[in-house]
Amino acid sequence: MTARAADRTRYDRATAHLDAPVAVVDLEAFDANADDLVRRAGGKPVRVASKSVRCRALLERVLARPGFAGIMSFTLAESLWLARAGFDDVLLAYPSADRAAYAELAADPKLAAAVTVMVDDPAQLELIDAARAGGTQEVRVCLELDTSLRLLGGRVRVGALRSPLRSPAQLAQLARSVARRPGFRLVGLMAYEGHVAGVGDSVAGRPLRSRAIRLMQATARRELAVRRAEVVRAVRAVAPELEFVNGGGTGSVQHTAAEAAVTEIAAGSGLYVPRLFDNYTSFTGRPAALFAQPVVRRPGVGVVTVLGGGYPASGAAGPDRLPVPYLPEGLRYDPQEGPGEVQTPLLGSPADDLLIGDKVWFRHAKAGELCERFDELRLIEGDRITATVPTYRGEGRTFL
Repeated sequence: MTARAADRTRYDRATAHLDAPVAVVDLEAFDANADDLVRRAGGKPVRVASKSVRCRALLERVLARPGFAGIMSFTLAESLWLARAGFDDVLLAYPSADRAAYAELAADPKLAAAVTVMVDDPAQLELIDAARAGGTQEVRVCLELDTSLRLLGGRVRVGALRSPLRSPAQLAQLARSVARRPGFRLVGLMAYEGHVAGVGDSVAGRPLRSRAIRLMQATARRELAVRRAEVVRAVRAVAPELEFVNGGGTGSVQHTAAEAAVTEIAAGSGLYVPRLFDNYTSFTGRPAALFAQPVVRRPGVGVVTVLGGGYPASGAAGPDRLPVPYLPEGLRYDPQEGPGEVQTPLLGSPADDLLIGDKVWFRHAKAGELCERFDELRLIEGDRITATVPTYRGEGRTFL
């Protein structure tokens, strides 16, 4: 029996009393993935990206482990909710225009002490001030550095369109704007190198593309390491009490951690290890989060149909954004239909061994987005469910 077949036996046995659809997290795999992130971080703390987890119980579990400290959140409303729940170090990774949430932040000492907001434009500071509604608490601020790689004199750009701040001078100028403005305190810098951390460098069946990605990423790492160090020096000259410099992501943990200028690493997807993180040479994780759909039809030889399953992930549309049939091994989508909202045909010889009501296990393309489809996660240890915990959705929280 292969390791994957053994996992299927465990998951089927653990959930035999439950009807699908059902979502599970294998705690042994989750904890092993957490240990691997800490190992690769080389002694620097790992800040957990909440958008990749979206379950308070699992955020608490991983933050209780040595090597993890703090949360990187994705909306201001989520940040305040987490802070009220007792998480005392929440870095908002994206600028916000939520005026009502800013008013809450500026009015509450506990929230203001726990939450750090992201800015990359003086206009965002003006929006926050206009939204204070009389609140006088000092707002903790982090600046974001654009990490994109520019080639051929800037004519070629590789990386996400995020911050407009690229040079040490630009970051230092905004740092001075924060320092001069009453009611704000600059505490951090963030730089997310998504073109390194979030792009697999070993694409199955694409050796030339994989080599090109590795070359691009090596070039990007070298350029960013130099520029990030220069930016940190420039900003520290304005704000010498800077508390943290955050960088990285699941796919670049060990590389970013090697930079002396970086004080902490961000990661989250590496806990669940969705399918987008299968194609890396630098690490191998264990799939920890899966969902099952029930077989509801047997249209013919080598075909079964499961209920639903059409859960595409965000990003540029393409086959890599689709869930992948995982267990039993050997199933694939019908290219004429793909995964559907209400039914999904699956092809392959394993279909002939599946009965009506059996479960087919899938892996989502991205990590936390799976939790927007399910109210609960069943936590599995061995071949037993040891806990059932709510997702954000299960707690009535849909932040985006």
